[in-house]
Amino acid sequence: MVVSDIKTQKIQVKNGDLNIDAYLAMPTSEGIFPGIVVIQEIFGVNDHIKDITERLAKQGYVAIAPAIYQRIAPGFATGYTPEDIKIGREYKNQTKAEELLADIQATIDYLYSLPNVQQNGVGSIGFCFGGHVTYLVATLNDIKATASFYGAGITNWTPGEGKPTLSRTPDIKGTIYPFFGLEDASIPPEQVDEIEANLKKYNISHRVFRYEGANHGFFCDRRGSYNAEAAQDAWAHVLDLFSNTLK
Repeated sequence: MVVSDIKTQKIQVKNGDLNIDAYLAMPTSEGIFPGIVVIQEIFGVNDHIKDITERLAKQGYVAIAPAIYQRIAPGFATGYTPEDIKIGREYKNQTKAEELLADIQATIDYLYSLPNVQQNGVGSIGFCFGGHVTYLVATLNDIKATASFYGAGITNWTPGEGKPTLSRTPDIKGTIYPFFGLEDASIPPEQVDEIEANLKKYNISHRVFRYEGANHGFFCDRRGSYNAEAAQDAWAHVLDLFSNTLK
């Protein structure tokens, strides 16, 4: 359902003593809408992530992008220079899986507190580091659909150390669509194959998308690696995923 008008606002999500900054977008029309959590790249809740949140609201969802660096760098949002990449990675390496899971669960609980959000499960979409985090978050009971874009390190790392995030594949509850560019140096093709093999092994509802000629960050139209053809195709699959599982 495409809506004509949306409204946006900056809000805070409470998780115990922590107040998590978040960007919220929703239709202005009356109704009950599915909720979706949008998970940032290493660059914070910047204009690209806000744009994704708004695009989802225009499709008839209540979308929210929490600041997953809130514990480390409140208010952080930046661009895509080499220095931005360096500091974003430093913050990424300070995150911890269990804290990320707790913060996303608090975000889901916030969505459920809104009178116009349906209560029977939400979706999640993430990019770059957020693509890794969405794979992790797919294990939460409330997540019915996950779109994971070019999440590096899923097969060999998890935030805060411990077993790789891939080891949590059996705990994924809903449907997951991972998206990868085959020119992405940070995610070798054999890692993509390993992710797909594990999803098959544990009978997780999934589709894995590989894009020839696409690099890391291919979905972001603010990066030099933007690939319009791959981005448009992936977005169509994202909308199908959410429409088929959440509405």
